[in-house]
Amino acid sequence: MVVGNTRKKGHLPLLVVLAGGLGSRFGGNKQIAEIPGLGRSIMELSIIDAHNAGISEVVLVINAAIKPIVQTHIVPRLPQSLTIHLVEQCITDVPTQYLELADKRKKPWGTGHALLAARAYITKPAIVITADDYYGPQAYHQLVAHFANTCGDEQHMAMVGYPIGLTLSNQGGVNRGLCKLDQGSLSSVVECLNISKQGSILIGECAGQVTEISKSTLASMTFWGITPILMMHLADGFSRFLDIHDNVVKKEYYLPDCIQACISSNQAHVTVYSAMDHWYGITFKEELDTVAGKLNELRQG
Repeated sequence: MVVGNTRKKGHLPLLVVLAGGLGSRFGGNKQIAEIPGLGRSIMELSIIDAHNAGISEVVLVINAAIKPIVQTHIVPRLPQSLTIHLVEQCITDVPTQYLELADKRKKPWGTGHALLAARAYITKPAIVITADDYYGPQAYHQLVAHFANTCGDEQHMAMVGYPIGLTLSNQGGVNRGLCKLDQGSLSSVVECLNISKQGSILIGECAGQVTEISKSTLASMTFWGITPILMMHLADGFSRFLDIHDNVVKKEYYLPDCIQACISSNQAHVTVYSAMDHWYGITFKEELDTVAGKLNELRQG
């Protein structure tokens, strides 16, 4: 489905919003949950921020359950100058030889598979985000500028990382992918578990060891700037994922794993930009009111 203005505008990236998850910990489809006081979902706020940065084309990767609401409630509230493509992330969207595995699957295959659902539209650079995370307006300007400056170099991708101290939850410890940098470029993302404040410092479990973490360490919050070359690697990696894992009924194929493989094999260079805004996200329904208060302050002054 395509809605809106189909005119191409320069070399601006498109926006891909990953909104196909089931929201099991939230207890419902949090992608479309309206923020009290704003009457819009986080996804809509993100799309508006991207539009204000000059982006004119959006791909929404959704699941079948939320499609009617997206079509009738969310799309009509978005800027009419946007071109919007709706794409369903289907469990059966796998190579033919793996359809038997898909029959056993209950949940979506993960963020890597979600991005693959949008492959027909990624013929130019794209900013990839998740629907339930609010990144602030400046991140879009940062990556629009990145792609303007890299002049079509398909191996030169990007991400916006958020200082870990700005991504914590009052509900308890959080798991985050911490960025390791080499002269401003991403070398790896290290998963650290149960990060929380202990007095005046941050503590988390990294590689099985309890470690103090600097509050300025950048965390990957799924704000990627990708180029079309990634899609070939993503498709190949998904086939390998299905081949290697004996039990893919529950395992997920993650986008960062594919990007890491591209970095490690020198197929991609990822410039990391430090976020200029606070990040807000919702995992549990109990967080909705707190996040709503913060977003109301930001959007309404």
